[in-house]
Amino acid sequence: MKLIECPRDAMQGWHRLISTDEKVMYLNALLKVGFHTLDFGSFVSPKAIPQMADTAEVISRLEMNGSKSKLLAIVANQRGAEEAVVFDEIAYLGYPFSISETFQLRNTNKSIRESLELLDTLQELCIKNSKQLVVYISMGFGNPYGDPYDAAVALKWVDELVQRDIQIISLADTVGIADPGIISQLFSTLIPAYPSVEFGAHFHSAPHNWEEKVATAYNQGCRRFDSAIKGIGGCPMAKDELVGNLATERLLDFSVQRHEQLGLDFTALQTALQIAESIFY
Repeated sequence: MKLIECPRDAMQGWHRLISTDEKVMYLNALLKVGFHTLDFGSFVSPKAIPQMADTAEVISRLEMNGSKSKLLAIVANQRGAEEAVVFDEIAYLGYPFSISETFQLRNTNKSIRESLELLDTLQELCIKNSKQLVVYISMGFGNPYGDPYDAAVALKWVDELVQRDIQIISLADTVGIADPGIISQLFSTLIPAYPSVEFGAHFHSAPHNWEEKVATAYNQGCRRFDSAIKGIGGCPMAKDELVGNLATERLLDFSVQRHEQLGLDFTALQTALQIAESIFY
């Protein structure tokens, strides 16, 4: 399994401004744990997401030596991508591609078709700068806005991405409404249909229903999962109350039960957990 730890997702909507020093301390602790990837920050409008305004400064203070974790930064437009690709420390650029027209406009101020055009530009920038593009299918399991949705809609847009040679696609349960039936249908269809593509799951979930979602995706072959320590976070652009992320602690328990070899430093993890307690209060 590939574990993608998402402190950016936890911090971006937090009710108090987290200082740069706190972010650096927390991220440096997480870099010692051994997660495959840290979704650590974003290059987006500071007016939209003020919590991430210091991402460039944070990078300069990260202790990457000796860490096997790779860094992923979220971008929402060409300007943000151009800012991100200059950093050698960043391996992945992530783009939230919503298959809900309402949310795509709300989140990135672009239509779905405009986002497809942007993805072509982002892919070119990534290739030119030795990065890899990760596309998140926002509202991938449904939406609360009444926009058209069923499995066929999701599969159509995934095919659009595959035709653009996107190699990593993560299906996002942006507002925590994914039904296990649709999770099973999508992963059981996509994983065998596109063997060269790495499919992941980014579940926002309440504490009572996370395991069924994870188990369903896992049983259909998904081995890439996003999570955040303490289950904090969610998308502040989606609606007024954040649903919460899949908690890393619970995902680790799930992984151990499935005898997955994670290769994590659990002493370093305990340190990161203690820092999280001091930040998220």
